[in-house]
Amino acid sequence: MLNIRQGEETPYYYLADGVMEAYVRLGNESVKADATELKRLVLRGKNSSYDALGTTYSVSDYAFSKLRERYKAWTGESLEDKELVSFGLVDDKGKLTNAGALLADDSPIRWSRVFCTRWNGLDKGGGIMDAFDDAEYSGSLISLLNEGAAFIKRNMKTMWKKTANSRIDMPEYCERSYFEALVNALVHRDYLVNGSEVHIDMFDDRMVIYSPGGMPDGTLVQERVIDAIPSTRRNPVLADVFQRLGYMERKGSGLTKIINAYKNANNYDESKEPQFISSRVEFTVILKNLNYGENRDNKSEINDVSQAAEQYVQRTEEVFLNALRNNPYISRKELSKLLMISEDGVKYQLKKMKSKGLIEHIGASRGGYWEVK
Repeated sequence: MLNIRQGEETPYYYLADGVMEAYVRLGNESVKADATELKRLVLRGKNSSYDALGTTYSVSDYAFSKLRERYKAWTGESLEDKELVSFGLVDDKGKLTNAGALLADDSPIRWSRVFCTRWNGLDKGGGIMDAFDDAEYSGSLISLLNEGAAFIKRNMKTMWKKTANSRIDMPEYCERSYFEALVNALVHRDYLVNGSEVHIDMFDDRMVIYSPGGMPDGTLVQERVIDAIPSTRRNPVLADVFQRLGYMERKGSGLTKIINAYKNANNYDESKEPQFISSRVEFTVILKNLNYGENRDNKSEINDVSQAAEQYVQRTEEVFLNALRNNPYISRKELSKLLMISEDGVKYQLKKMKSKGLIEHIGASRGGYWEVK
């Protein structure tokens, strides 16, 4: 047995049969470091992080409107260009750091994306129709956060029950919990893992939020006491910016907040407690559908909500149909402005209406026209 003391000038190599190998600790095992883990060890040995590294992208070629908009809304102050440097997003030569590239409106880091799917059933093989809705988002981390949260809200339902003088809403998922999970997935993911994105998979009974990279210290979260996990920031520059924007706290209490929000829900029981699972290469949050499998005495109320939802869908479709009848050559961008709906929302609604056979697009994707059936 070879006992190795912990050091800060990583990586440390073991020379065996003429081959230099580095090992990392994972749970109760020592495993050979792969290429990505070696990069992490090199950064750690330099007392640096991926998000602090410089890039070849010039700040003059990129906009930060999403960052400025959120900063203004949260602090009441305008974000000046010099603060991009003090925040660690731009270096003294006018080049973006990786953190700056991730927060730019049109992020050049192509694997910084979020894939969202609302599956039909309890797994990814739902039958005739595998998925009800899906979307892929790219751009600034702030856009990814907002779009991911909007996708979840769009695909979850809310039950309610009457009280003496009001009513109690019972959503399928706690907004605070899934928002916190998304923040953690985007800020703490391992961006050294190329070709891997954050995923949101919604099933009938649960939501699964996956991000690349395990625990920064190599431990397994399922073997830890959640309240006792210290704050360890894989991407300290991003974490600092998100704290300045009011999205997270410095003390690293995100997982505890996810659990506490669930415990405060009206329809919570112990079987619905959030789960956290990590491995060498990934971190997964599982949020249970608080309304799944519930047998309540408010069926008439649920029917009322379903009927209202159906009426809303019909009204929305009629608005779109009228717009397409009035101008068959209207573009998605023009529909977005006319109906005051995001372009993603327009794309989603048109896709649904096409699948129902209500409309058909004739001709090329650019320059064609819409036919109302």
